[in-house]
Amino acid sequence: MNQDPAPSIHDDDDTPPGEAAPLKNTLYRKVTRGRRRLTPARMALYRVAVFVAWWLVRGLWASCRVTHVAGRDAAADAVRELKSLIPVYWHQHMLFGARALLDLREAGLKPGFLVSPSVDGTAPAMLVEKAGAQVIRGSSTHTGARALRDYYETIVKQQVSPAITPDGPRGPLHEFKPGAIMLSQITGKPILPIAVAYSRKYTFRTWDAFEVPLPFCRVAIVYGEPVKVSRAMEPAALAEWQQRMSQHLLDLRREAEAALHRG
Repeated sequence: MNQDPAPSIHDDDDTPPGEAAPLKNTLYRKVTRGRRRLTPARMALYRVAVFVAWWLVRGLWASCRVTHVAGRDAAADAVRELKSLIPVYWHQHMLFGARALLDLREAGLKPGFLVSPSVDGTAPAMLVEKAGAQVIRGSSTHTGARALRDYYETIVKQQVSPAITPDGPRGPLHEFKPGAIMLSQITGKPILPIAVAYSRKYTFRTWDAFEVPLPFCRVAIVYGEPVKVSRAMEPAALAEWQQRMSQHLLDLRREAEAALHRG
């Protein structure tokens, strides 16, 4: 749930002239027309951009040394038992948060990443597919019964685990929004918290303080114990759950940082 607002959504399956057909395994089948069109020239530009971006990401992943991993066996066991989970990590940790999810594919995890259904989401969707993950086309700010229904089908019926950045798409930083908690409540699937830390990094001056590990740095990844939300949870308890999960992710981050300091 980490993309910008998308055009309005309706149920017609026909693709309007000038737009690409929706990708498979998508959350929404169709969006209304936008100003941008997926022209052959734009598609060619997207292909080049995706190739370069994937090369850079893979190069960065390869150059960084993952020297500490905690909780992976328990996470893998949960995947084998439950088939799908609701992974969460802070927006600033997207680079290695995604890597942590992809590393669970050996256990049978089908990671999914939310991408805008607009034409601007075409390149990110292509990048997700290159990484071997499922593309979920939809808006992070779209709420209501349909969004919950579609996510329910994605998680329970398609057994896709959608990566959620609970403080996205615009913050505030480290504020755990209710989406993942509500999804866990209605699907019965647990939340899988993930935290990462880098020995050396560059931090952008953005709302999320986005972190990019510097090449050849050390990386620590910590998978928290899967957290299941009771379906009988009272609405008044939601804020308490948000605070609890936010603190849990911050504690896992400190655990990852401590592991790096120990060498």
